[in-house]
Amino acid sequence: MSIEQYPDWLRPPVGGYTAEDLDRLLDLPPHTELIDGSLIFVSPQTIFHMSTLRILEWALVKAVPSGWAVWREMTVTLNRRNRLEPDLLVVDKKANTGPKGRKGTSCQPEDVLLAVEVVSEESQERDRDTKPRKYAAAGIAHFWRVEDDDEGQPVVYVYELDPATRAYGLTGIYHKQLKVDRPFPLEVDLIDPSE
Repeated sequence: MSIEQYPDWLRPPVGGYTAEDLDRLLDLPPHTELIDGSLIFVSPQTIFHMSTLRILEWALVKAVPSGWAVWREMTVTLNRRNRLEPDLLVVDKKANTGPKGRKGTSCQPEDVLLAVEVVSEESQERDRDTKPRKYAAAGIAHFWRVEDDDEGQPVVYVYELDPATRAYGLTGIYHKQLKVDRPFPLEVDLIDPSE
């Protein structure tokens, strides 16, 4: 196969890509993220990932206060070189009233109350280290990381931003049931009832 048969985006520009480039590059794989100017491609979802997202999304939709919305797999433009895609977001409903309105493809960190990442085998380092550090530095107040215990059940690690250090502090680890009062009251069984 000759080099001309590959898409142009496989050859990054000098200095890397920018957040705006994700909207202009044709034929990018779904859910492509930008971290430090580099394109990041994700592996296909597992059944654990999909069922955990469904449980959390339904619970968040029921519990989210007025004025907030739950978005699934929407990017957050943290800065010019970082545009991440959490699995779930709780965002200010006014976030989709920007210049592009409902045709927008990203939101700003100041519009995000909560970012949720469900860890996959290939995303462990990003979801445990890189992405939380970047969310905290951008001022996102709450972060949840969800991992698979060794028996295929979700474990939710709940973090809250310390505004003085701009770093997350662990506020709880939840097995079988997630019950929190911040950023808003929520109680949900983590075991998928369909299993």
